[in-house]
Amino acid sequence: MRLGLLALLGGLLCAQSSGDRWAPVSFLIGEWTGEGGGGPGQGSGGFSFLPDQGDTVLVRKNRADYPATKDKPAFTHTDLMIVYREAGESTLRAIYFDSEDHVIHYTVEPSDSGVRFVGEISAKNPRYRLTYRKTGNDSIAILFEMAPPGKPDAYTKYIEATARRVQRSK
Repeated sequence: MRLGLLALLGGLLCAQSSGDRWAPVSFLIGEWTGEGGGGPGQGSGGFSFLPDQGDTVLVRKNRADYPATKDKPAFTHTDLMIVYREAGESTLRAIYFDSEDHVIHYTVEPSDSGVRFVGEISAKNPRYRLTYRKTGNDSIAILFEMAPPGKPDAYTKYIEATARRVQRSK
């Protein structure tokens, strides 16, 4: 009887932990297509936020294709972000890597209308902030901002875009 009760309790705790684990970012889980963005240049692309490693991390894979301009040839930007929670911690964190050799360490901050990924402060490097705001059941607004080194709260808009969900996670 005790063993059965412990197994049931353990199962309930695991289910609750897994279900609550992604609460601040759960609205992002699935596959998305971009609906345009600005600066630098108009691009097209999409991204996914999908559970991986037995639901212990969320993996965002992103691709943006930018057309040629008079100053630049066409190019593609890809990136990978892993959202995770340290053992014993309640705050979600993320680490980001891209095809331009950037690595960004984020803290995840939930808000009433969405979620914000806030980069670490560095005296030598820009600080980044990525905000996803719910605009409907299957639509979001995206804002990516940068602050110069030494001015960690002096953010300026770098990219603003919208996206719509094309498929929910299974």
